[in-house]
Amino acid sequence: MPTGFYKLPEIKNEPVKSYAPGSPERKALKLKINELNNGGLDIPMIIGGKEIRTNILNDIRPPHNHQHLLGHYHQGDKSHVQMAIDAALKAKPAWENMSWESRAAIFLKAADLIAGPYRYEFNAATMISQSKNAYQSEIDAVCELVDFYRFNVKNMCGIYGMQPNSSPGIWNRTVWRPLEGFIFALTPFNFTSIAGNLPGAPALMGNTVVWKPSKTAVYSASLVMKVLKEAGLPDGVINLVYCSGPDAADVIFNDRHFAGLHFTGSTAVFNGMWKTIAANIDKYRSYPRIVGETGGKDYVIADSTADAKQVATALVRGSFEYQGQKCSAASRAFIPSNLWGEVKRYMESDLKSIKTGVVEDFSNFVNAVIDGASFDKLSKVIDDAKTSPDAEIAIGGTYDKSKGYFIHPTVIRAKTSDYITMKEELFGPILSVYVYEPEKLDETMDILDNSTDYALTGAIFSSDRATIERMTKRLTHTAGNFYINDKPTGAVVDQQPFGGGRGSGTNDKAGSVFNLLRWISPQCIKETFVPAANYMYPNFEEE
Repeated sequence: MPTGFYKLPEIKNEPVKSYAPGSPERKALKLKINELNNGGLDIPMIIGGKEIRTNILNDIRPPHNHQHLLGHYHQGDKSHVQMAIDAALKAKPAWENMSWESRAAIFLKAADLIAGPYRYEFNAATMISQSKNAYQSEIDAVCELVDFYRFNVKNMCGIYGMQPNSSPGIWNRTVWRPLEGFIFALTPFNFTSIAGNLPGAPALMGNTVVWKPSKTAVYSASLVMKVLKEAGLPDGVINLVYCSGPDAADVIFNDRHFAGLHFTGSTAVFNGMWKTIAANIDKYRSYPRIVGETGGKDYVIADSTADAKQVATALVRGSFEYQGQKCSAASRAFIPSNLWGEVKRYMESDLKSIKTGVVEDFSNFVNAVIDGASFDKLSKVIDDAKTSPDAEIAIGGTYDKSKGYFIHPTVIRAKTSDYITMKEELFGPILSVYVYEPEKLDETMDILDNSTDYALTGAIFSSDRATIERMTKRLTHTAGNFYINDKPTGAVVDQQPFGGGRGSGTNDKAGSVFNLLRWISPQCIKETFVPAANYMYPNFEEE
């Protein structure tokens, strides 16, 4: 067949639609939401390209309207995990030997399908099943997923172009091989884009994958599989299973061909899997690659020169967009006493105008948290703060689960810097604020640095350049994504590669060349054109 060094189509970030009143996209999305709300879902697993139904059915219900049944998905067990592994290993030889441009074309086509004919279905499914408003869904389920698929292709080509130098008479080459075995992708509920990228990135590089999504994001995961199949992904390259985490782990981590883990979720779960992998290390054919983005206790710290309105806006957006269920959401803030009164007034004003409710009403800024367990945990945190001598509710503090799992935006004023909500991840619309004296900025940065094991995102606010530089240097290891005079959320693929260190993960930066490098194993080839025919070197010759 013809070959060449192919130039990619132009790769750029997908534009975000506004969904403003009167816009055509607003009308189209509302129609799609109405259509999908009719329910009737019957979602099978996809293993080896086949639909697998067990007739063990689990409900799919919108978090903002838990009385409404959208349908069911088919629950699997250990046998289906093994079936998925077998399908992945069977598909692997043909997939890894497929030309890179064919693999690239599949993911570029998937990106165009999501950005085009499937745009409103991706948004509507994410809004309904994961309780995201239109804008939050647009930047996640469409734009970020499209960016992942497109920029992964661009970065793959960049990696393949990384080649060594050669001496005269020699041609050195690097072959970028996929890993031996299969990859396990374990994905979260909160971002459809992350759920699509975690199996997608290793697959693009020639690997085959067993994919277990969150049970609260099965609907959008099934839609990702539908589009990938339409884009031409061969059967068995990605295998979608719905089973319990322990069942999946028991089968996968005991399999000799386990080659890598791509994970986003809690630090505790990641640590537990790492321990299991380490205990089983002698079973594996090669050392598994372990890539994870885990918990966070993301911060905003302002100095005495910061603009109070800008700080308040960053806190409202950074803490309460998507109900604080972003890995990067602002969860703790350190505000100097000279600004706190003004910051609080601005936040109170903003939060009075913020509406909480169902996703069908596009004016609702805040929707429901993901499920009953999350609601119960967060409501208890609020109740505890109301009675603790070390905290008080500064703003909000109400909740209601009669129709949906609604936690209203809440600001806790921590009277001590070590109050529990200043240290532990909550994953909800609750912000904890500690007010410090302006002259104690350095001491406060020490507290910020040492009070948690997380280091995902963080933001500083100051109008003094020297202080900005000092804070940036002091807080170097506290965040993998660091923001100056901006909220700590909203990373864009190819602009702010995302990931954190310490207890927040391996910092392999999803959507970047650094992540893709984890899914390949380089082989160096040296070819000599005229081989030596004499073992002697010149220095051994007589004068």
